[in-house]
Formats: sequence, C-alpha cells, structure tokens
Amino acid sequence: MRAAVVREHRGPFVVEELLDPRPGPGEVLIDVAACGVCHTDLHARDGAVAFPVPAVFGHEVSGVVAEVGAGVTHVGVGDRVVGAFIMPCGDCAMCGRGQEELCDRFFSHNRLNGTLYDGRTRLFTPAGEPVAMYSMGGLAQRAVIPALGVGRLPAGVPLADCAILGCAFLTAHGALVHVGDLRPGATLAVFGAGGVGLAVIALARALGAGRVVAVDLAPDKLEAARRAGADEVVDASRADPVAEVRRLTDGGTDLALEVIGNPVTFRQATEVVRDGGRCVVVGIAPSGVTAEVEMTRLVRRKIQVMGSFGGRPRHDLPVLGELVAAGRLVPGDLISRRFSLDEVDEAYGSLARGESLGRTLVELTPAG
Repeated sequence: MRAAVVREHRGPFVVEELLDPRPGPGEVLIDVAACGVCHTDLHARDGAVAFPVPAVFGHEVSGVVAEVGAGVTHVGVGDRVVGAFIMPCGDCAMCGRGQEELCDRFFSHNRLNGTLYDGRTRLFTPAGEPVAMYSMGGLAQRAVIPALGVGRLPAGVPLADCAILGCAFLTAHGALVHVGDLRPGATLAVFGAGGVGLAVIALARALGAGRVVAVDLAPDKLEAARRAGADEVVDASRADPVAEVRRLTDGGTDLALEVIGNPVTFRQATEVVRDGGRCVVVGIAPSGVTAEVEMTRLVRRKIQVMGSFGGRPRHDLPVLGELVAAGRLVPGDLISRRFSLDEVDEAYGSLARGESLGRTLVELTPAG
C-alpha cells in the first residue's frame, strides 16, 4: 500500500510503499477513505511532542472495514466506520473506570513508542524496517485500529467527511459534555477558531447551547466561526477579549474553552467565566510550557479550571454519528480544502503556515 512517511523530525511527508498491514486479535483493518489534517500531527512531527520516526501520522480517519481480528464482534467486513485518535484497550484501570480517554496502554504504547498494545507496530517497509504509528497511522491506504476505537456510521452519512468525527468532533464532545457539563441554554466563549474550535462551536449549537462567542486574531477564522454557529466574534487583535466577552455575555460565560494551547489565551479563558463557571483547557502546548491563573479570583469566584483530552470513543462516536444522520451536525461545513495522498506535504505545509480554515482533508483511493 501507499503511505505518507516522515523519516526525520521536521522532515517532509513522503509517499512510500509499505507492506499491507494485518490486524491482530481485537483489531480491525480498514480501507481508508479520508484522513483529517490536524495540528497535533505537526507537534509530533516537529519534535515538540516526543514521538519516534520514521512514522506515519494521521489520526482521524473514516473508511470501510476490510478485515477483522479474532474476537471482534461489534463491526464486520464491509461496515462503514470512523476511527478515533484515542484507541482504548478496554482492559486497563482507566478504561475500567469508564475514562477511556485516559487509557493507560494507549499512552504507554502508542504515544510513547508508536506501537499497538502488543508492543509492535503494524507498519513495515518492504525491507522489513518498522515504521511507527501515530494512533492508527491514518495517512495510508490501509490502517489497523484496535476495535474499541472504531464506530459504525449510520447509513446515508458522507463517509469521507465523517473522518473528522474521530478527532475534531470527538475532542469537542469530550470537552463540552464529559468535562464542561454543557447544559441547554448555557453561554460559551471559545478561544481559537481553528479546526477543533469550529467543531466545539458547531457541536455546542447542536447540543442546545445558548449564546456562543468566538475569539481569535484572524478575521477569516472569525468569519468561519460565524458560519459554524457563533453568535458573536471578538477580534483579539483589535479589542481586549476579556472585556469584550464579558460585555457580550452580561458579565461572563457559563463555560469557556481554550483550544489553542497558548498561555495568554489560557489566562484569558479563566477570566471570562462568571462566578462558579468552568474553564476547559483543550489546546496542546509544547512540552514544558506553563501558564498563569489569578489565584484569588479562582478561589473567591469558585472558578473551575479543567483539562480535557479527546473523548470516549465507545460512547461518543455513536452520538456524533446520529447527530450527523439527523442533520444537526454537518461535518462537511468545516472542511475547507481537500487533498490527495500525493499532496499531503502541501496540506501540512498550509496548516503550518496558518492558511487552513477549519479542517482540511486528505482523501485516499483504496489500495488495489
């Protein structure tokens, strides 16, 4: 099969031939229809987040099940599925507690070593060289995914577009529902109108949020936020975002989400929530970056500051699929550009230069 391989940190995505992967017990093989282009891939590619190379990145995919390993019963060959970037093992302590977004084996095996849960990658060159997998290594014609990390899609939903359910919308659902405890009519501020920020806005709307305010520095991203469902936008290059959000929401929001991973916007997000409000931090910063919070306000106003990483695939993917089937979520509205596998280096270059609005998608043709 063909796959985009990165052989050195900060190096290009180069399409190579790899051996067809095979699923082990509890795993599925999919023919990849599409893979979303996410900034987290760049953090790992560039070494800001430790990850081995050579590697295949890409961690939000959709496709068709081509083969299932022993013990897999909830999906079968021919099913249209979405694959989550978090691939729970189902057996560790965190999965047992229902917090599969913190799966011990996912972090210790995949995020540290680029393998699946037997300690081995499923990707090899024709010469036998192992290639690390970032999640399932979705920038390839075929991908192996632990079965608990895939969800069947309802009939009639667009297969390629639904790839972004596996990271952007999964992350949004985790932040809004599992951590943010979003209630109907709640007011929100969203700091950052990139791919995940737009997913947060669109999903909040689908789940019945009240007034939604988007904050960014880029006018084109703020316009995209309006299209995604934001009631108000704040250009942080032209106005004090804390004062503006407070003004637009009569003193503060019920919930603020920081989806950039920046110390400045982290503090701003903590300062726009009302007394007793909740600030959810989603953005990934380079390792070692710290941020400040005003301690007295945190205590006196009973502000909750909480981190959120991804979502819970077994629960969230079916919910998201049904929202798409019902027309309440339209993932294609967030996709601004589409690339082929041969154009993948251009896709990530555009993302790195800040040229991408919302999500961009790499669409793949099945291996022959």
